[in-house]
Amino acid sequence: MGDLRAIVIAGNGTNCEMEMAHACRLGGFEHVDIVYIHEILNGEVNIEDYHLLCLPGGFLDGDDLGSAKAAAVNWRYAILPDGKEFSDAVFHYVETGKLIIGICNGFQLLVKLGLLPALDMVYFQQEVTLTFNDSGRFEDRWTHLKVNPKSPCVFLDGIDTMYLPVRHGEGKLIPASKDVLKKMTDRNLIAMQYATPNGEPTMRYPANPNGSAEAIAGICDESGRVFGMMPHPEAFLHYTNFPRWQRFKTMPEEGQGVPIFRNAFNYLKKHF
Repeated sequence: MGDLRAIVIAGNGTNCEMEMAHACRLGGFEHVDIVYIHEILNGEVNIEDYHLLCLPGGFLDGDDLGSAKAAAVNWRYAILPDGKEFSDAVFHYVETGKLIIGICNGFQLLVKLGLLPALDMVYFQQEVTLTFNDSGRFEDRWTHLKVNPKSPCVFLDGIDTMYLPVRHGEGKLIPASKDVLKKMTDRNLIAMQYATPNGEPTMRYPANPNGSAEAIAGICDESGRVFGMMPHPEAFLHYTNFPRWQRFKTMPEEGQGVPIFRNAFNYLKKHF
């Protein structure tokens, strides 16, 4: 095993890069870099030097044209100094067995790039979108989550339920067709769902804060190595991140978001 390295891509409106970098360190990564996207596109930084690529939350390009849409177009057609398309570099990164996680705005970027759900391992073809919440407003609340035990998602290994915050205005996942949704369901690409306190997936508001189809809170590709979720695990890394922590006599010191990043580290430790 070499030096496992994580990269957190920032710039153009992201605002959760510091928390995500800290989550990576808590998960086991000793080498974590926060890199601005222009440093990658102008050739100063090569994503191939990293094993975990993190896309944090925020408001990419001010959410103009819809959350992450402008960034997705830019990433899809950007040309690197060596003449290659950036999308080819991203595809090669995935093809070599490395990991990508996108949270909130990062999840929106992944689906609009066509990196998720990537049915039949076909990337850069958009098959789902994330759009305005049914409530018609920004939702900032804590949500119960149920993990699909059959999901191939390496980030969720050994996790059954979680309790994490959401903070988004466009978190409603809509598939392009019933066929896309059926394939996602049949292949267990629906990795995480909004749930009741008892752990039952639900469409009822506010437990389901956005009206997402099948209560979807997170999905992965068929390899299980590309994962996107709307809730923020990087916002619950220590028990004091929990808003009601003083009401409990005892709570684990580690927040519920850390295992997601530890799973990424442990997977990479076995394969690189």
